[in-house]
Amino acid sequence: MSWPFARGGAVSIEHVSKSFGEVQVLHDVSLSLPSGSVTAIIGQSGSGKSTLLRLINHLERVDGGLITIDGDLIGYRAQGDLLHELKEPEVLRRRTGVGMVFQSFNLFKHLTVLDNIAAAPVWVRGVSRAEAEAQARDLLARVGLSDKAEAYPRQLSGGQQQRVAIARALALRPKVLLFDEPTSALDPELVGEVLDVIKELARSGTTLLIVTHEMGFAREVADTVVFMDQGRIVEAGPPEQIFTHPRQPRTAEFLSKVL
Repeated sequence: MSWPFARGGAVSIEHVSKSFGEVQVLHDVSLSLPSGSVTAIIGQSGSGKSTLLRLINHLERVDGGLITIDGDLIGYRAQGDLLHELKEPEVLRRRTGVGMVFQSFNLFKHLTVLDNIAAAPVWVRGVSRAEAEAQARDLLARVGLSDKAEAYPRQLSGGQQQRVAIARALALRPKVLLFDEPTSALDPELVGEVLDVIKELARSGTTLLIVTHEMGFAREVADTVVFMDQGRIVEAGPPEQIFTHPRQPRTAEFLSKVL
């Protein structure tokens, strides 16, 4: 199945650091995500993976370094060597190019499935209601939920809610799609249905960055696997190299516990 999206964005993360109070959670992180690439980030809880995702779409502010998508900053404008933070409406406009799927679905409980997906294109992009609904129904078909358009989130299983959340993120036609442990809140028997949708997306040309603890999935779909530990990138490379011949002892130690 082909997905009707524009070319994925190229993400550049350069020497990024981030602290919360006295605790530094990211240390000099640099990573390049080519257009249309699929990158999986693995590592134990607390290693900075989710924080890195939130920095990419400016849900958190960087303390140091730069993050750009196709050369553009999301939360700032550059004036010489100085960065000026943008006002929230402009941040929201630029953020539409970066979709995010959270662990806990974050659907609007008072809206139907159809309205959850159609709302953002109407509010943010000014798409007509009819066009937004038609696109929402198409996306629901693509995630296998055509019959749930008029249902409310409480009437869906966790796996169905997460598939709706993916469709909602896709409704703004993002250049980059971020997944923050998309299966961690699901019962084990529901994990596969969500991973199957992401596998389809991996062939779509959209740039994907997936924080996951599903090692077999990371090995199957990713072009690059990144192992993070204590706020640093320890190792990055093709899945076969990372999983079969890790170069760093810390990577090998982590994998020995999870594989």
